[in-house]
This record gives sequence, C-alpha cells and structure tokens, in this order.
Amino acid sequence: MKGVVLAGTRSSVGKTVATLVAIEALRAAGHAVQPAKAGPDFIDPSHHAAVADRPSRTLDLWLEGEDGLRRNYHRGEGDVCVVEGVMGLYDGDASSTAMVAETLSLPVVLVVDAKAGMESVAATALGFEAYAREIGRDVDVVGVIAQRAHGGRHERGIREALPDGLDYLGRIPPDDRLAIPDRHLGLHMGAEAALPREALADAASHLDVDRLLAAASDPAPAPDVRERSETDTTVAVARDAAFGFVYPAVAEYLRERGTVETFSPVAGDPLPDADAIYLPGGYPELHADALADSESLAAVAEAAAGGATVLAECGGLMAVAESLTTTDGATHEMAGVLPVDVEMCDRYQALDHVALAATGHAPGLEVGQRFRGHEFHYSRATVGRDARFAFDVVRGEGVDGERDGLVEYATVGTYAHRHPESGAFERLVDAA
Repeated sequence: MKGVVLAGTRSSVGKTVATLVAIEALRAAGHAVQPAKAGPDFIDPSHHAAVADRPSRTLDLWLEGEDGLRRNYHRGEGDVCVVEGVMGLYDGDASSTAMVAETLSLPVVLVVDAKAGMESVAATALGFEAYAREIGRDVDVVGVIAQRAHGGRHERGIREALPDGLDYLGRIPPDDRLAIPDRHLGLHMGAEAALPREALADAASHLDVDRLLAAASDPAPAPDVRERSETDTTVAVARDAAFGFVYPAVAEYLRERGTVETFSPVAGDPLPDADAIYLPGGYPELHADALADSESLAAVAEAAAGGATVLAECGGLMAVAESLTTTDGATHEMAGVLPVDVEMCDRYQALDHVALAATGHAPGLEVGQRFRGHEFHYSRATVGRDARFAFDVVRGEGVDGERDGLVEYATVGTYAHRHPESGAFERLVDAA
C-alpha cells in the first residue's frame, strides 16, 4: 500500500483539515484510503475514521519501535495511506513526523499556512526540505499543500515560486465550515463534530488528486509478523463517550488473543461475563454524574475485589478512583477500587512520551521490566499513604512524579496509554 505523509510547519497549521480534505478527494476519486496518524493521538484519528470509514492507524516510533511501526502500517487496508503528522515536521525527540516518514521511507508533503504569504510559502518549504540534509535525516519533502490560500493571483504566486523538485498539490481555501471545535486534550471527537461532507468536497476540488497519488510511494517492507497465540480469555472493554481512547491495534490484539465484549459504563450496561476488564481513556470528567451512579462501575469494583484482572488507563484510572472532582468543584464518587482521589485542572498536568520500569508489585510483571507509553491529562491525583505502584517512572510524570500504575488486588490503574507492540497488553490476557 503506497503512502504519503502530510506534515506541518508547526502545530495548528491546519494539518488535520488538510488530511481530511485529502482523504475526501482520494475517496471521491474511487480510492480506498487508509488514514494514519504520526504520534500518540486518539482525537485526530477519530476524524480520519469519520471520513475514510475505516480506523486510522497510530504510527509512533517510541511506542512501537521501528519493526512495530512498520508492522502496524502494513496491517492497514486500502490502496493508498495518508499519514497526518504531529506538530511540525521535525518536532519531538522521541517520535517526530520526520522520524516516522524516515522509518517508513515515505515522502512528505508539507502543509504550509499561506494566509499571508506567496513566495514565502516556497521559501518555507525549501527550508524544510534543506533542513533534512543538514541534520542527516533521510526525509524527502516532495511538495506543498497551501492551507488557507485563495485562488487567482494568490495561488498562482505560490505555485510559480516553488522550485523544481517541490510540487504544488493544491490548496485548502479559507472556509469557516472547516473549523473543528476544541476543548481540553484537543479537538472534539469525530463522532461529535465531524466536518460537513459538503465543505470537505468543496475543498477537495482544489486538490490535484493525480499529483497527490504520484507523490505517494511504496513503504519500507514489513518485518516478520509476530505470532499471537489464541486463548479462551474474554476481555470486557468499556466503550462509550467516556471511554473512547482505544488504539485500533489494541482492539485487534485483544480480538486475536481471545474474545472481546464491550459495555457502556455511562449507560449502566451490565458488566459482561469476562476474565479481564479494560477501561481505556477518554472523557469521564464530562460524564461524572452518570458514572457516579453507574451499575457498571459498581460491578467492576465487585469484580476487582474478587480478583479479576483489570487494566485502567488514564480516564479508566479516574473511573476506578475513590472520587473525581470536576473543574466546577463538584466531587463525584467513583468505583473506589484504587486508593486515589482525582481532581480536574484548568491546565494540562502531563504531556510526554513515558518509560516505565516494573516494581514487582503487579502480578505477571518482572522487576525492572520496561514499558513505553504516552501520557496527556488535565487531572492530578492524590494517593493514599498505603498506595502500591506497579511502575517506577523512568521518563514522564506518572501518578505522583516518580511512580505510576496504582495496584490493588489484580487491578492496575495507570496514566500511561500503551501500545500492544510494546508488550503492554500481554499481562491483561495472560494473567487472566
């Protein structure tokens, strides 16, 4: 499956909108598009999926390693993959867009904000192309999409200024309909605020689909596939508006290893009969009232006390805490599995790739065993004096700045989102 990376010159340059427009343009031309996102993100991929009608792949060098990243790419389906970058092309010490493009040997199309520039758009693109050589990165910047560009003289000035070797692939015109509302953690999810199809189609008419396809190339070959042994384990996975942050690769891993049964704590669904429970991240703070009264969470607490294997990630950690206090000062009782109280803050409390080392307090983990993950949250935790932790933090903030993975019974609650390529979900299945 050929692919191309749409990279930005910086954050908030309009990469997500440009990616959605590119997906729509290719889809309208009859192509099966596999969307993907460089970096650990759940929100942008939800918008990709709303347009492409298939899950967006997560491509992160820190979370997956080189072989894992390539395996994850090749698990995609379609005839062309459009990869949205993270921040600016070269930003990030653990897994920049440039690192992902280099690992996959995919060309880069630069999304440049052209609102107040013409020749300067070409100069910017040329600088990004030259910088790869300066730092010794094998990154091939092949073209430009001009974001917020008008037609006529504006577009002509951009196109004519581009030097040989940098192709003009079209523009995204200014359009208020292409604005996605945001909140803490980023944009609203795709299911909540998908861009109007008509607006995407109008913008897509200004992209050159043939040139976009010509820019795409074959990726680096896939490494050997990891064999995953099937078990008779059933995992209950919380999936609703409060628990929506699940990498497609995690869902695939759990289905390949056993049986997945989903339930909605917000709706108070009965907890499925399962050997293990997975509470992913999301927005429990937006549904605190419903979760406080949720029979589902009460059943999770009962199952946890009975020794069921439970993994609670970020929002999941918040849901199995003693309490959750929202920004309006209201405190809501949660499941009470872990000795921690969580409070929402106005500013983010952690944002980084993380590295964790097992302490030996969690069953199934060897002392010193390393895991990589990612954290991004607006809440802070106050832990009880008797709290035990599954991990020491090697990189990142964790729960208290030094430790992560609160442990009670066979339940682990962590602020880190992890990926199956790191081995993070083997315990959930094998221990169960």
